[in-house]
Amino acid sequence: MAVKIRLQRKGRKKRPFYHIVIADGRSPRDGRFIERLGSYNPMTKPATIEIDRDKAFDWLEKGAQPTDTVRAILRFKGVYYKRHLMLGVKKGALTEEQAEAKYQEWIEAKEAKIANRFEKTAEENRQRLAELSGTPPPKTAPVVEEEEAPVEEAAAESVEGQDAEAPEAEAPAAEEAPAEGEEEKKD
Repeated sequence: MAVKIRLQRKGRKKRPFYHIVIADGRSPRDGRFIERLGSYNPMTKPATIEIDRDKAFDWLEKGAQPTDTVRAILRFKGVYYKRHLMLGVKKGALTEEQAEAKYQEWIEAKEAKIANRFEKTAEENRQRLAELSGTPPPKTAPVVEEEEAPVEEAAAESVEGQDAEAPEAEAPAAEEAPAEGEEEKKD
């Protein structure tokens, strides 16, 4: 009997949702299964994958054959990495504690990366909704660095020297040019 790790389709038309299951290779796609390992929702951005890594690892060790899509999911979630580390333990290259530490470190880094993707997507959605509603996003305050402070002081000194001359220079220019829409009156 060939045991497969495969997807079982759920959800409505054009909105798929899958359960990741262990099933006999002869049973139909959405038919009888042995055990449910998790779920996969490709409609979210990024795709939502929930899986029991330990059960999946145990079934791989027992000889269950994953389909191509499930193999990619297991690789993404680190089940194949754990299998790789356990082969190193069997060969004597690592101790079981070292392998478990490496695996946990990898899982934490991967979960942080996924969380950053969710935050980035949420921010993109907020910006898109703000554009659609017509309200501008909140402005962030500009960051002033320490190195720019002497440049600003020099610019302030040069502006002060120009302020004394500026009103005199601007006054004749304002008198000479009439505003738009106004014509000069000749008496």
